[in-house]
Amino acid sequence: MLALRLARGAHPLVQLRRLLVAAASAGTGFLLLCTLGYAMGHPEAAADAVLRLVWCLVPLAATVYFAVAVARSDPGTKPRPGLSAVGLGPARLTLLAAISTAVACTLGSMLALLFFLHLRGDLSGLPFDGAARELLAADEPLPLAAALTLLTLVPLTASAASALTLRPRTARQGARQSDAAAQDPAQEDQPAAAPTGLPWGVALLAAGLAVETYASHAPGPSGLPMPGGLGGSPSGVLAGWALTAFGLALAGPGLTYQCGRALQAVRPGAVRLLAGRVLQEEARRIGRPLGVVCAVASGAYAASVLYERGGKAAPDLGPLSTLGAILVVGCAVATLVTAVIEARQARRHTTSALLRLGAPASMLRGAAALRAGALLAVFGPLTWAVAELSAIPLAGR
Repeated sequence: MLALRLARGAHPLVQLRRLLVAAASAGTGFLLLCTLGYAMGHPEAAADAVLRLVWCLVPLAATVYFAVAVARSDPGTKPRPGLSAVGLGPARLTLLAAISTAVACTLGSMLALLFFLHLRGDLSGLPFDGAARELLAADEPLPLAAALTLLTLVPLTASAASALTLRPRTARQGARQSDAAAQDPAQEDQPAAAPTGLPWGVALLAAGLAVETYASHAPGPSGLPMPGGLGGSPSGVLAGWALTAFGLALAGPGLTYQCGRALQAVRPGAVRLLAGRVLQEEARRIGRPLGVVCAVASGAYAASVLYERGGKAAPDLGPLSTLGAILVVGCAVATLVTAVIEARQARRHTTSALLRLGAPASMLRGAAALRAGALLAVFGPLTWAVAELSAIPLAGR
């Protein structure tokens, strides 16, 4: 009940983010139910049904990632003075965040079930009633237990991931930082420590490209068919692609930190110094979502290059493949936007202090433009290079 009251009294922007989580959950739930409908209508093609279910894990992971980002940026679950006195400590706030995430995802799952039943023709009186009877096996009785089991995947996974990510550890970290600052007061004026994932991210990126190249030349069948008519791809190629994407996500914070460091090199002025310090402070917050967006963009670009080299004008995407692609791209971009908004809210006190000290607004805008330009100059060519290197082995197969 408390979680519902906090959700009802939240800011409209927070409500919009929760509605977007519900929409993403609805799309993923609908894909899962369509997989169930295909299995019901094609009992002889059990392997294809399982493969469709496996491909649903990609939009499922994107939806959970977005839901965790929204839960982390929710101001209603942040520790505030006086909340501990009424029993809302860090553990209880983490529980509220998990409950709020579960409520939003459950709402989306219920909408997916209603839309699925409507397209099957089980619910009448609305437009497009029974428009997909053959696709969703309307002649077969719907196994309710299987449908509900699939629909609980998103709420349970998202709420568990939110609880794991927001588990009460900030107090211990804050105590360690306070002790370090007391021993060395000069650390208070220094930016946060550099992220340590850059070497591992580069290693995983190189390993993924190597695995993809080796698997593309290995003898054997074409392997797993990809959505949208991409044909068969060896499982090793797909594993290499996954390693590449994970490497980009892991290297994102380190690359963002190094961008901030480069902006402060060679006698920086006030604008470059401010832009570099902000990038270093926000490297962990926006670096990983930025790396995920680059991974998604490189995958989309590699797919388009693969079609062009294969002599095809455009991919023959069906409605379900299009929905899955929209979910993955939309959740990745929405997660990045959420992280940027969260970072802006985190530094609002610093921005207000600079304005009170007489800093012109043009300097803050120039620093923001410089940060965006530095990130684009690093992540843009990196995304293009990874996409080209990923498409070469596939095109040569």
